[in-house]
Amino acid sequence: MIFTLSYSLAAQNFQGTENGGSAYTGLNVEHFRQRIDSSNNYYLDGDYRKSIEINFDFLKDAFTSENPYYIHQGYRLLGKNYAAMKDTILAKESFEKSEKYAIESKNDTAMALTYMDFASFYATHLQNYKKAFLYNDRSIQLFEKIKDSSGLGRAYYNMIVTAMDAKEYKTAYLHLIKARKLNKFEDHSSFSIGLDYFLGEYYAQKSNYEMADKYFIKAINTAEAEGLTVELEKIYKYYSESLYNQGKIEEAYAARKKLEGYINANYEKIKSLETEALSAKFQVSEYRKDAKAAELQSELQAQVAENKSKLNTFLIIVSTCFLLIFVGLFFAYRKRKELVKELRIKNQEALKAKETSEQLSKAKTNFFSTVSHELRTPLYGVIGLSTILLEDKSLKKHESDLKSLKFSADYLLALINDVLQINKIDSKKIDDEHTSFNIRDLIRTIVSSFEYMRLQNKNNIIVHISENIPQLIEGNSVRLSQILMNLIGNACKFTESGDIYVIAELEQITESSATIRFYVKDTGIGIPKEKQDTIFEEFSQANSVNYNYQGTGLGLPIVKKLLSLSNSEIALESEPGMGSLFSFSLTYDVNQKVAVESGGPTLLDYATLVAKRILIVDDNRINQTVTKKILEKNNMICSIAENGEQAIHSVRENEYDLVLMDINMPLKNGMEATREIREFNTKIPIVALTAVEVEEMRNKIFDSGMNDIIVKPYDVKKFIQTILKNIPSPPKDKKEVKDKSHLRAV
Repeated sequence: MIFTLSYSLAAQNFQGTENGGSAYTGLNVEHFRQRIDSSNNYYLDGDYRKSIEINFDFLKDAFTSENPYYIHQGYRLLGKNYAAMKDTILAKESFEKSEKYAIESKNDTAMALTYMDFASFYATHLQNYKKAFLYNDRSIQLFEKIKDSSGLGRAYYNMIVTAMDAKEYKTAYLHLIKARKLNKFEDHSSFSIGLDYFLGEYYAQKSNYEMADKYFIKAINTAEAEGLTVELEKIYKYYSESLYNQGKIEEAYAARKKLEGYINANYEKIKSLETEALSAKFQVSEYRKDAKAAELQSELQAQVAENKSKLNTFLIIVSTCFLLIFVGLFFAYRKRKELVKELRIKNQEALKAKETSEQLSKAKTNFFSTVSHELRTPLYGVIGLSTILLEDKSLKKHESDLKSLKFSADYLLALINDVLQINKIDSKKIDDEHTSFNIRDLIRTIVSSFEYMRLQNKNNIIVHISENIPQLIEGNSVRLSQILMNLIGNACKFTESGDIYVIAELEQITESSATIRFYVKDTGIGIPKEKQDTIFEEFSQANSVNYNYQGTGLGLPIVKKLLSLSNSEIALESEPGMGSLFSFSLTYDVNQKVAVESGGPTLLDYATLVAKRILIVDDNRINQTVTKKILEKNNMICSIAENGEQAIHSVRENEYDLVLMDINMPLKNGMEATREIREFNTKIPIVALTAVEVEEMRNKIFDSGMNDIIVKPYDVKKFIQTILKNIPSPPKDKKEVKDKSHLRAV
């Protein structure tokens, strides 16, 4: 019995309650104590019929005494008997009634015992360890509150058994230590045996067989001295397993023989107890009827007394209520008038605030749209001209200055894009467009864009992409680019003469999807622990003094928000002076057919561009020059129109292969001009070449009849690629073309 949860003996706790100063003392206390002692003795001897008979008599006397503490004890005794008979329904019902009367008694000891009973019941009969732990904790807290060390020892013991059954060995060991310190089991040596046994089992689970055997042997010696055969059966079972696990085969065999002996010796006892429990069940029905009648009589008497008191109370309450209702209605009427008046004022204020908010939102949108156009337009000229000049071999001696100029312009563009990006995310206007892309090409392109910054800070960028990542994946490549560019840019800023690692590893793959873990690691200055949360806040900087770059403090907040939109999150590991490691996971679709067919970079036929007539429609002279030089470098013939009216006239009078149309222009904007052109020419490709924020205008641009969009400033390769995509291709010659020098990889 010691190795299953124990229902605490009621007699001692009854004694403790009396001494503890219960409000219900002196009412035939000795009579109740003797009944409890008799019930416990029969229970321990396995005579459940006699124990139940005494318990029901006890309960009838308890109802007669109208003492809730005695009634609580009676139901505890019955619950214990039902549990032993494995009648979980009646056991739970009895324990619930025990709890009810324990609450009525306002006695902490009674409540502590009730919690212990529930803990034992849920663990032993329902294996609901979560509830068992909850009730054990409540029991321990109450015993600690009333400083009942004996009860506390039993509560610890119950917690130990529950924890061992639930395999919560750490919890079990903690309470084993507490229970041994209390040493309050002198009256029941079987509990001391149990503590030694559980320590042995704990150490055996930890493979500390020396300590396990020590406590098993100690428990065996005590149990043999007491003649506790049931306990010895359990101890020898685990002791033999411990010996076997140590390779002590002969000793394990000897212990096993002992175990078999105790199993045989206990068999008749167990059968006798089961027979007794079965027999007792047949007598329960009559006893329950008597107890129910006593309970109903007690409740009826209490109800009659209560009704008399309630009637007087009711009359007083009714009179008072009528008075209060009258007064309340009067004040409610006055209050309602005031509230209606206040509500009208609040509604007017709310309406005004709503209108103001809408105006501010519209103004904010217009502001960002204007900022987008007015800042990107001159940057397009700076970046475009610097790119063209860098390719001019006659300006080789100015290459370093031109690179610095281009880098500064690119850096300024990145800052502008950060501000616009965070605004789009906050406004929930960011798209989730999925395309197929080559992750290796994407990462290498991103890394190459930091070449100038890498050289400036004398860093190495090492890229590692796992071979088992599919060649092509489908997902939001733009979002991944933004995340990686912000993280790599952050690493480049805060690392000098160090290494930056960009790593992609396959985390999980199925037939249709692949989860990839990305890492960006640097050997830079690192981030203090106290600032690792604040760096993800907008406009925050981890270090007030930086090497060369400070930025807007928006890069990492953008990363965090973009990952949140993708149901992911950023992880950070960093220490000052030891560098930083950022990592995140994203899941992409895998198109097996596309992955197999894709063999490498796409080849585009640049010969298609030769002698193609392109109309550039732009009101900015610098932009005209930049665009024209880029096109002429690729052997195209360019014409210029400075506004929408000129564009319409030029397309009507001349033949063009493609039109590059600016959006914001005087006289007639690009969308208006496109609509008029489509009235007489529906075939000519028209591509928007604009510095406005595309997300705000995308639908309007395509609705006007344009075929594609290029945002200024742009990457020259992507610019040419977009033109090639939209320009009509010449008919293919049936003969195989052997010279492929005009083909270039993208």
